[in-house]
Amino acid sequence: MEPLEDLRARLQQWEQDGLLRTRRIVDGACGPQLSVWGVDASRRLLAFCSNDYLGLAAHPAVIAALIEGARQLGVGAGASHLISGHHRAHERLEARLAALQSPHIPECRALLFGSGYLANLGVLAALADRGSDIFSEELNHASLIDGIRLAGAQRKVYPHADLAALDAMLRASSAPQKFIVTDAVFSMDGDLAPLEPLLELAHRRGAWLLVDDAHGFGVLGAQGRGSLAHHGLCSDRLIYMGTLGKALGVAGAFVAAHRTLIEYLVQRCRPYVFTTASPPALAVALEEALAIATGPEGESLRARLQQNIARLRQALHVEPWRLLPSATAIQPVVIGENSRTMRAALALQDQGFWVAGIRPPTVPAGTSRLRVAVSAAHSAEQIDRLAAALNALAAQHRGA
Repeated sequence: MEPLEDLRARLQQWEQDGLLRTRRIVDGACGPQLSVWGVDASRRLLAFCSNDYLGLAAHPAVIAALIEGARQLGVGAGASHLISGHHRAHERLEARLAALQSPHIPECRALLFGSGYLANLGVLAALADRGSDIFSEELNHASLIDGIRLAGAQRKVYPHADLAALDAMLRASSAPQKFIVTDAVFSMDGDLAPLEPLLELAHRRGAWLLVDDAHGFGVLGAQGRGSLAHHGLCSDRLIYMGTLGKALGVAGAFVAAHRTLIEYLVQRCRPYVFTTASPPALAVALEEALAIATGPEGESLRARLQQNIARLRQALHVEPWRLLPSATAIQPVVIGENSRTMRAALALQDQGFWVAGIRPPTVPAGTSRLRVAVSAAHSAEQIDRLAAALNALAAQHRGA
């Protein structure tokens, strides 16, 4: 078969299986109301698919900080952090992020990355090798899985939140380096990893614990410090990754760990060493977003987010679909079959709602779902409208 014909055949098969992904064009700033260009024309949709959990992506103070940062520092860093691209704004932001995690990681230092994906790829590939054993939660994000592959380490997958199974696997390992790797908030289920017993296992079995807190940083714990604060953890065995483009509303990510480990990454983490630094103006915007998220306004936003989550869960009655047990901003409604899930997403779109339909390989086969993402920026009336639309769709399904 000719190379292009092979690709066409694969695309056609994915379309038949209900697995073909499509992009839509968004006009305007990130927020609950979005103008979206689809196949036909532009529509105004009420979005429940963004990870902008605190509504900071279009916050006037963050926008003003970005404009002022660009005015003072330009729009590009010009080189990697290790050449001439590490600006004072990057240094200040790293210091602030390290200070936030210092109650949980002794001698804490933070390192900025262009994205959470780059951070997870780089950390695992830098620290692990072919002689290492990496114990990976079965529901981990793709970036962690790809980081393990890049490291060439032995990947040992333990069942979701199964501490007994993980302990047995750790006891059987004779590897000189062991890593337990987990999401803190599982991005498609919305539940929390049992971080406290995982850390206890890491100490008992001589392992590192790498925590991907993409969906917890800014939302959970005192001052929005994230999952380490939420669970009250403190250890030099912790490697913490937090993203800056979700609850903080801007872009990028950081890794926080003991200063010795961070210095090792500065020397050997290829996605850090060989990547042009992010624009320093983004670091200025992030400083402002961080000040908001960790201050009184951030507390108010987190309280509003929790109110919205509780309101939605109380209003939803979607049997025979399953609303998964989640106390986070991620509220999954499992439908099961791929095409039925996408029909439900399209039906919601026809009523003016944008809710993401999630299919394999992002989630296991047979668990396709609507992933409802709640924000502090949603009003109570918008929450109620979505709940009514979902309940009506589920009722239609029951009667079919």
